[in-house]
Amino acid sequence: MPGDPLQPVLGGPVPFDATASEIESRAELDLHLATKSLADLVILGLRLDLDPPDLTDVDVHGALFVGCRLANDDVEIDLIRRGAHLIPPFDARPYPTHPATLYTPEDLAFGFPAEGFAGMYDTQVYDHFVRHGGAGPDIREAIAQRLHDAGVDNALGKALAAWVHARGRAGAVGIMGGHAAPRGSAAYRMAATLAWRLASIGRLVVTGGGPGVMEAANLGAFFSTRPATQLGEAIDMLSAAPHFADHDPYTAVALAVRAAFPAPSTPVTDVVGRLLHGGLALPTWLYGHEPANLFAGQIGKYFSNAVREDSILRLSRGGIVFAPGWAGTVQEIFQAATKTFYQTDGPSGAFVFLGVDHWRELPVEELLRPLLAKSPHGDQSHLVVVTDSLDEAMTALAAGSGDMYTTPARHG
Repeated sequence: MPGDPLQPVLGGPVPFDATASEIESRAELDLHLATKSLADLVILGLRLDLDPPDLTDVDVHGALFVGCRLANDDVEIDLIRRGAHLIPPFDARPYPTHPATLYTPEDLAFGFPAEGFAGMYDTQVYDHFVRHGGAGPDIREAIAQRLHDAGVDNALGKALAAWVHARGRAGAVGIMGGHAAPRGSAAYRMAATLAWRLASIGRLVVTGGGPGVMEAANLGAFFSTRPATQLGEAIDMLSAAPHFADHDPYTAVALAVRAAFPAPSTPVTDVVGRLLHGGLALPTWLYGHEPANLFAGQIGKYFSNAVREDSILRLSRGGIVFAPGWAGTVQEIFQAATKTFYQTDGPSGAFVFLGVDHWRELPVEELLRPLLAKSPHGDQSHLVVVTDSLDEAMTALAAGSGDMYTTPARHG
């Protein structure tokens, strides 16, 4: 849990934010304590056992303490008697019950310098996930995981709202594709270059947070304020460890690239600044055997793969790029097509398929065009673009910049 010297302080120190009903830092709590009221507020994940605040004369009616550690049982009993509600943290878990912020690459890689891939935070959580049933956990673990994912949902919604406030509603662009594309491959370089171009014109790049094409896309966004030559140098460095199955060298060279080409030192409170340098990644511990993608600016890591996949597609209203991929990518194509067919999340940008030969072998165009032509919202078949040209891809994506979807549904 945060506060444990053996675990990262996830997301760094949490600032005040614009969410008037939620308290996510001790400084914000102290501001409310001065008014003698926490009535109907939500207090998220605070260590109130450290330098315990005096709550005895504070109005706590309707207050909801989620994942907070309190000084002792007497404090908990007193709060409940006076009308507060408590959802205690779950002990013996390496992840927070209700994270107040999205993850950073530093969070997920915490522990790597000393203990390697096996000892880093991301791997420790995955190992716990596997030991407790994986996708079929017992009820206690299931509740803890769903609380965690609800916290990620909440943090994601606030991060996107901050982006829209600062950058406008131009749609985010999702970049999907094979997780096994080696670093330095043609598919990897193409995805990185396209993401670099998209991020450089102010679009938010969204990926599934894994290796291969997804890492390439976040890498391109990470380099969006640097010249293309430096992006090429970084890919050459990464190519020394091309395959994600080589966990330790794969992670080590990613950290070396980040050290060689550091992002601007934006404070952890500047979620928009972080999104500008690396975009957004939404990975899952269901695939936790894959090393963490360490180039996204902000990371919403979920236990539930279904929630994570739906979130990626729901957010990518400005278009989706499908680089060469197989079963997982094809699944995402038709999930996205269903959303576009019914416009469940609003109008859609283009479906850009990079790699003509690959997408002829998997004939998605022949299936998608007649399907989307019959949409109840009018013929959507023009959204399908199959190309080898990054210029053509950019033109299609620029023409279809739907508004960003900023209010993720709550799950769990």
